[in-house]
Amino acid sequence: MRECLTFRIGGEEFGIDILQVQEIRGYETPTRIAGAPSFIKGVLNLRGVIVPVVDLRTKFGEAANCEPVTVTIILSIAGRTVGAVVDSVSDVIELTLDQIRPAPEFNSSIDANHIVGIGVIAQSEGERMLILLDIGKLMSSFDMGLIPAIH
Repeated sequence: MRECLTFRIGGEEFGIDILQVQEIRGYETPTRIAGAPSFIKGVLNLRGVIVPVVDLRTKFGEAANCEPVTVTIILSIAGRTVGAVVDSVSDVIELTLDQIRPAPEFNSSIDANHIVGIGVIAQSEGERMLILLDIGKLMSSFDMGLIPAIH
């Protein structure tokens, strides 16, 4: 059994381990850091802790429009606090092992090391599919460099 927080970026739905979620906040504009990559939005002061904020929409090649449902997911990964901006949060779901399919294999031009599988949930109107992310691996990837590499 695996509990996941689900969220949307563009037309896709993703899931991350709920144990890495510290809180969900309405979007507030972070303080920009000069010279940071475009997907690093800046930093927030979260009760005295300076938190780097990544726009996962930009990271995944989607438009980064701020709507009333845009949120920042505050994550706790390897002892570090990081914010992730997404279009919206859907819900918390439980996935059994038989609902998780292996991640598809991609050619070497696509870095998909952070995709751990596809969650498939049967619904009355068909199947709901979630891209399951290892958010720790994503945040520690070479281009992100926000936390030390997780092995």
